[in-house]
Amino acid sequence: MTNKTAVKAYLLDLQDRICNALQVEDGKASFQEDSWTREEGGGGRSRVITGGGVFEKGGVNFSHVHGTRLPPSATAARPELAGRSFEAMGVSLVMHPENPYIPTSHANVRFFIAEKPGEEPVWWFGGGYDLTPYYGNMEDCQHWHQTAKAACDPFGEEVYPRLKQWCDEYFFLKHRNEPRGVGGLFFDDYNQPNFEQSFGLMRSVGDSYVEAYLPIVNRRKVTPWGDQERQFQLYRRGRYVEFNLVYDRGTLFGLQTGGRTESILMSLPPLVRWEYDWQPEEGSAEAELNNVYLQPRAWV
Repeated sequence: MTNKTAVKAYLLDLQDRICNALQVEDGKASFQEDSWTREEGGGGRSRVITGGGVFEKGGVNFSHVHGTRLPPSATAARPELAGRSFEAMGVSLVMHPENPYIPTSHANVRFFIAEKPGEEPVWWFGGGYDLTPYYGNMEDCQHWHQTAKAACDPFGEEVYPRLKQWCDEYFFLKHRNEPRGVGGLFFDDYNQPNFEQSFGLMRSVGDSYVEAYLPIVNRRKVTPWGDQERQFQLYRRGRYVEFNLVYDRGTLFGLQTGGRTESILMSLPPLVRWEYDWQPEEGSAEAELNNVYLQPRAWV
């Protein structure tokens, strides 16, 4: 038996807790809330922070939408669900720090239910989080993955390796033949063994995001940086944009269901640059990112 009311209450509380923790860490700016409604059904509340002491731009969105027909992005892997009505709710966030030594982070947790008269509802959870550094740091990557593993361990020792691999495979730019970052967790279509266990995993992932990210922010926010680091950060942000606009299923789902464009695209960084066939200097910290950190590996 599913409990949509409990899932929604959890997600709204999660948005509050994450925003509170992030703006305390920022110390300068606060999240501004923008509530919206969707003509086809549902709505949400978007919270955005800009020009902060730590975060150049970030957003933490809650949405709860419903419709008469699942969009193609939701049925691509489950064609048998085409034509069903749907209800979807979730929290999605992206934080873009100003200091290039602080990684960008992304997280989301979500719940879907697809229904058809005369048939049992089909439901599933999804979510995860991933880290996108500009300058690699082993301590940060290990902490991120150790926290992710601890969130998964109560649900079975096989869960973290499976969700880590799923994340590595999902956040991969095929046209660049490179990962977006150093990974983390990713899961979708998750409904085993039952609702309570699946909901528990989603909560554990959502609750552990702040624990995974804020210690990294706190350690790196005082690191001095200059124009060279800034230009490399803006260049690497281009990869983030490419992934979100070309591959990200959440972006596609939002656009295909007539979601609020401003909220869907709040994940994009405020400034970014592309440079034709740029290559880092051999032996540089910029080259180290690709040669050491953007390689599949066991972090814990």
